[in-house]
Amino acid sequence: MKREILISAAPEETWVALMEDGHLVELMLDRPDQGRLVGDIYLGRVEAVLPGIQAAFVDIGTEKAGFLHVSDLVSDEDPDDDDENGGNGSNGGGGRRGRRSRNIPPIQDQLSRGDSVIVQVTKEPIGTKGPRLTAQVSLPGRFLVFMPFSSHVGVSRKIDQREERARLRELAREILPDEPVGLIIRTVGEELNRMKFEREFQRLYGIWKKIQRRSTSSRAPALLHSEARLISGVLRDLFSDRFDALIVDSKEAHNEIVQYVENMDPELLDRVKLYQDRTPLFDRHDIEEEIAEAFGRRVDLPSGGYIIVEPTEALVSIDVNTGRFTGKGRKDPEETILRTNLDAAREVARQLRLRDVGGIVVADFIDMESQENRDRVIQELRTHLGRDRARTKAFAVSELGLVEMTRQRVRPSLFQTLTRGCEHCGGTGRIFTPPTVVRRVERSLKRAAASGEERSIVVRVHPEVALHVMEEEPDFLSRLRKRVTLELKLKDDPLLREDEFRLLSGPAETDVTARYVTRQSG
Repeated sequence: MKREILISAAPEETWVALMEDGHLVELMLDRPDQGRLVGDIYLGRVEAVLPGIQAAFVDIGTEKAGFLHVSDLVSDEDPDDDDENGGNGSNGGGGRRGRRSRNIPPIQDQLSRGDSVIVQVTKEPIGTKGPRLTAQVSLPGRFLVFMPFSSHVGVSRKIDQREERARLRELAREILPDEPVGLIIRTVGEELNRMKFEREFQRLYGIWKKIQRRSTSSRAPALLHSEARLISGVLRDLFSDRFDALIVDSKEAHNEIVQYVENMDPELLDRVKLYQDRTPLFDRHDIEEEIAEAFGRRVDLPSGGYIIVEPTEALVSIDVNTGRFTGKGRKDPEETILRTNLDAAREVARQLRLRDVGGIVVADFIDMESQENRDRVIQELRTHLGRDRARTKAFAVSELGLVEMTRQRVRPSLFQTLTRGCEHCGGTGRIFTPPTVVRRVERSLKRAAASGEERSIVVRVHPEVALHVMEEEPDFLSRLRKRVTLELKLKDDPLLREDEFRLLSGPAETDVTARYVTRQSG
């Protein structure tokens, strides 16, 4: 399988796309105005202890207090070896680490209102809920995850050679200090040598010592340590010899990546490429078209069938349909249904990653009479879910053809991040936010410049978007003029919807929007 990482970086936003055999399977977004909390470590102040639910609310300085469950307090238990993120969710996984059962003291015996406690964010605030916290702090590195409150030495289960697992455990025990600290060796740490091991451990150990010193001199709530931002996190957690290339369209970001890789893993340097074509990077790989799928209800299948994805407050429902695929030439209708369901199983797994869906998912596959065929579908689904970095679990196909799944929820999905409730439909629909509209305009203008067909363009936007530009991005046009060879004007138009815009070309102001806007994602 050909695997690539594509990075489109700009001061206003950065997109990272993971590609498998030319298809988009995962998409990440980072904007300066949207703080990423997962992995950050705080000195928090306990606001309330609730024995009834065995949890505490902890003030870490965010709008809403964080939620800390008794099972997330510091203990001497061992996490499961297969959770190589240590439970902090810094690489897109996250949530609580696996645990072995034990007797947990009541939370009221461990915390009181006003106490200061070091906590780490494992889940972003979502909807009306504040961030999810853990006191079982972990610091992820390239090869290791350092756990200061555990004495456990673990090895990722993806390293399956018994001799190598034993060698790595022994190496860890030789290097660890006498004090009780633990670590997990990540998958990329396979065949790790002593020098790299010791160097990374000492770096992570040093970071923890700094965190401890800050905690003693700080007054809660206070930020003690920030998790790596998007590009740095991707390099640390993802970029390895399993990827054929990392392609970035920004010289500044390219220089930073090269410097990072030189220190981290010089053997990967020849896989880092700077993209310099006039055609935007995401357009070259048709990513904008695939991004549009993340906001659409219907996704077509290769067989001619399709799936419908419906997010709701409680869960995400997915319906599978045969569509125009009628199994022409096939005498057995069960075979037609099986093929559609197998296609759907692969696409469902991909869509969960692409949309970054979290929580409960229910997929309504087409009913099958054969138990053997049901098993084939669930096996296909689990195989493709196995590529997902977020923890997922799929149960057996029920007699109704339903498959219940859970997928780890760490942060709001892209759908929630890039859209908001529509005031014109009573909240049942969503529209793009003004910053998102401005970025769409910017990408469309870059396409217009790359085409070489336009010399001047007037951009018409809703007054709310124009106001956003005036107040939040007053240098938008001047900055963009330096990037594109176009004469640009921005005008407000109250007849447009809040997330709609028009591109008008030349003195006659001919509408050329359709040429440069890619469906709803452009």
